[in-house]
Amino acid sequence: MEGNTTFPVFPTNSSFTNRSCSRDNAFKTVVLPVLYSCLFLVGMSLNCLAAWVLFHIPSRSYFIIYLKNIVVADVIMTLTFPFKVLSDSNMATTNLRVFVCRVSSVLFYLTMYISILFFGLISIDRCRKTLKPFKGLNANRLTWRKLLSGAIWTFLLILCLPNVILTCKTPTSPDFKCSDLKTENGLYWHEVVNDVCQVIFWVNLVTVLICYTLITKELYKSYSRTKSHSSEGTVPLAPRGETIRRPQETKRKKMNANVFLILAVFFVCFVPFHFARVPYTMSQTRPVLFDCTLKLFFFQLKESTLFLSSLNAVLDPLIYFFLCRSFRATLFKTLRLPSGTCSWATGTRDSSDCA
Repeated sequence: MEGNTTFPVFPTNSSFTNRSCSRDNAFKTVVLPVLYSCLFLVGMSLNCLAAWVLFHIPSRSYFIIYLKNIVVADVIMTLTFPFKVLSDSNMATTNLRVFVCRVSSVLFYLTMYISILFFGLISIDRCRKTLKPFKGLNANRLTWRKLLSGAIWTFLLILCLPNVILTCKTPTSPDFKCSDLKTENGLYWHEVVNDVCQVIFWVNLVTVLICYTLITKELYKSYSRTKSHSSEGTVPLAPRGETIRRPQETKRKKMNANVFLILAVFFVCFVPFHFARVPYTMSQTRPVLFDCTLKLFFFQLKESTLFLSSLNAVLDPLIYFFLCRSFRATLFKTLRLPSGTCSWATGTRDSSDCA
């Protein structure tokens, strides 16, 4: 996995080269630490509340099971932010930087790809609910989804554990890179993990696109049918022949729009990083094709899009709120708010997409 785990060795033929190739600029040492500090405070508050609410809701649907896994991943990811802040701002001790290389960065990427996998499963579930809304659930199917969730965590933990174990060298200088701490086998395994993670992302991207293409087609058909039916049931107002639209029509449109929050969060958080990763990786593996300015640019592009991936920890609670009536009901009860609060935003006060 990338990020803090691999750093290239830049040429050091002159002081000018050192200055132009160095990554220790204001963007890395000031801007990113400030952004991640804010993200940590907001993300920890939202995800602790979301976790408390979700784990008070029985796991009676695939959607709830997947959301519980995502909130656990988000909490773990958020806990890695302070270590990144200290490391990037050059305030970390050598031992803490070693911890970032061995553990913190690995956990960050582990939770990112767990979220990506569950976004794919949620997209399949939303597609199923849209195409076959009356298909029921049973205890066996719920048990299989729980086992699948456990298998995903187990697979990625086993995949990432060697990155921790094989990052075991003692740093020989204060200016070490994370790759300096890896054994030869560790560097090889690091490449294997990168390839597997790329496959995970691209497979889930295709899955999300297919699912939401089918959802869009079905919602368009539903909207067309509703429009034709509502045109027969409208009420004339004046001689001009103006009509009143049924309020259920507006609510239904809002509900349908809310479903696309999952697609929006996926594309905002995960797609930019994986596209920026391609030229960044090339700048590391084919250094002769890139001068220091380009290397620095691709590094900053990668770090910027990595921050967007971190935003996932803050944006996910929007999915819980807008797509799950059980979550809203438990949240309002906890905060002692009326059950109809924010019904204007969710599009309905009674329907649920959690089943």
